[in-house]
Amino acid sequence: MQFNPTELEQSAIYKLLSGAVIPRPIGWISSVSASGLVNLAPFSFFNAIGDDPPHVMFSTVRTGNQNKDTLNNVLETKQFVVNMVTEETVVQMNETANVVAPEVNEFDIAGLTQVPSVLVKPPRVKESPIQFECELVHHYALEGHQFGGAVLMVGRIVMFHFDESVLLDNYKINMDTYRPVARMAGSNYTKIGEVFSIKRNV
Repeated sequence: MQFNPTELEQSAIYKLLSGAVIPRPIGWISSVSASGLVNLAPFSFFNAIGDDPPHVMFSTVRTGNQNKDTLNNVLETKQFVVNMVTEETVVQMNETANVVAPEVNEFDIAGLTQVPSVLVKPPRVKESPIQFECELVHHYALEGHQFGGAVLMVGRIVMFHFDESVLLDNYKINMDTYRPVARMAGSNYTKIGEVFSIKRNV
């Protein structure tokens, strides 16, 4: 079958796209407003986009033409932190996905610990073994939208934080101790399963 997205309801487009592009890493984004209100929310339209210099991106939808707190905060302060989600934190991550008032701190709702960052104002999630302090370098609102659209946020990583428990020699990551979680479709998530290698021809 084939589908023209201009002829579909937004819910159908989301189901097709989020069900086909899997698994998706989760960017657990902490941010702070200009007045100092802290926010923490997960985004599965997220990924690394380059290493020279290191950059990540995440996209936030505008449901009902309204900005999420994360979007407002990052546009105001030009800073955010990516906290990676693991099997140990996935339930708490899900709790921070709830829609609450801007003055409500999701760290408190989920029972998480704020720790200061080094170069940016938003706090880090202590319970996350990997965190990236980021400065916003670019944002782009998707054009031609029908349902509120989305905004792509590109951040430059200015500080890496890795717990020693997830590091191996030569800066490699120990997947046995890291145990990341990725987003599937709907309410489904996945753990690291079978891993296989295919070497490139030189």
